[in-house]
Amino acid sequence: VQLVESGGGLVQAGGSLRLSCVASGFNFDNCYIAWFRPAPGKEREGVSTLSQRTGLTRYADSVKGRFTISSDNAKNTVYLQMNSLKPEDAAIYYCAATTADLTMSYSLWFRTEKYQHWGQGTQVTVSS
Repeated sequence: VQLVESGGGLVQAGGSLRLSCVASGFNFDNCYIAWFRPAPGKEREGVSTLSQRTGLTRYADSVKGRFTISSDNAKNTVYLQMNSLKPEDAAIYYCAATTADLTMSYSLWFRTEKYQHWGQGTQVTVSS
């Protein structure tokens, strides 16, 4: 199993970046794919999650309306389009995936312990 992130970099506040995460070694079509980043007081906070089976998504309040998660099943790739970036968005962004059943509660979608597979992360830096 492998998750490989790319697309991070340095951008000015107000700019955009698109992160990519290429997945291999598990059933990409029937999993939850998420993006996490470190946060004060937490190991990592959920930024966005996509249910590959239903197409439903979840976003952290801090990124709603600015970030969009999507996937290309033909490429086994999930994307995070980040627009209107702010300095507080600067972080290492981690891609994570799970084949666990999270349908019982929406709140589980951002629980790090539910995710079995993690990438190494890609750095996003936002200059003010």
